Amino acid sequence: MRMRFQVPIILLGLSGLSPLPLPGQGLLERRADVIPAQAELVYEKGMKFLANSQLEQGQWSDGSGSDPGVVGLCAMAFLAHGEDPVNGPYAQHIRKSIDYIIGQQNEGNGYIGNSMYNHAFATTALAEAYGMIPNQKIAPALQKAVKLILSAQERNNFGGWRYTPDSRDADTTVSGCQLVALFAARNAGVEVPDKAIKKALTYLNNNRSAEGSYGYTSGSGGKPTLTAIGVMCLSIAKQTDSKGFENSVNYLKKNLDYRDRHYPYYFEYYMSQALFHADESAWNEWNQKNIRYMSTIQNSDGSFPGNHGTAFSTAGALLSLALNYRFLPIYEK
Repeated sequence: MRMRFQVPIILLGLSGLSPLPLPGQGLLERRADVIPAQAELVYEKGMKFLANSQLEQGQWSDGSGSDPGVVGLCAMAFLAHGEDPVNGPYAQHIRKSIDYIIGQQNEGNGYIGNSMYNHAFATTALAEAYGMIPNQKIAPALQKAVKLILSAQERNNFGGWRYTPDSRDADTTVSGCQLVALFAARNAGVEVPDKAIKKALTYLNNNRSAEGSYGYTSGSGGKPTLTAIGVMCLSIAKQTDSKGFENSVNYLKKNLDYRDRHYPYYFEYYMSQALFHADESAWNEWNQKNIRYMSTIQNSDGSFPGNHGTAFSTAGALLSLALNYRFLPIYEK
């Protein structure tokens, strides 16, 4: 059963935190497009693997499977398929994932995990889960997590983020996933200042070359993975009316056959969203290729191979297919 839930306003009763309003995303309905049968087969096998390999505490055992960010990606993989987190076949797996993330949060400063990568993906998962799972712990955890992202940006010399909350330097990958977390949180009803979004987008665009590609810490050495992050963030922010954005989209369209050798699933996760928001015809072409590719590399048990563990690889692979379903608010146009 696939549906979204909304829960009553939660009175937090925490110092410095105001009650979080009802989720801003509302009830979602997927478009009536026919789901490609091959994509559905891959997705179902992948979810079964994640469910069967999850540990009792909510994490996974191999590679980075115990990182709260990876657990968050796994939870989002279920939710992105429209799985019911209350009564559906994967409900307990989703809820255990969210409970695990909350349990990994530092109660004092709101930090989740041991890196800002982990913090961002875990925060995004909390934002997507809020309103779907009747868990009163989600709202305060989400607000604390967002507060840490914002305070880390204020301390940063570039208006972005890097590996730790106290980092003074920044890069496009860490900054991009923080922005996505802020977008998801704002969509859930958390107050996120416009100036924080603007400052972060300015930082990302300062790393864009004339041809439209984004570099890691400058405009040089641009790569499709980094460019996909930039395009996605600008698209969600509705800042697409510029020559720079157009150049970036064209750069991605010239790299539809690109595969990131070092972080393939990270690339595919962002590439699918960037193209979908920016140029749906290009996404359709890329999506068809991606479905075929994912079906060829998927293991017989439903997992996907990778250097960072099968939980991360499988969640990333499934999320690259998630635009075929369009249940999560982050996938709305």
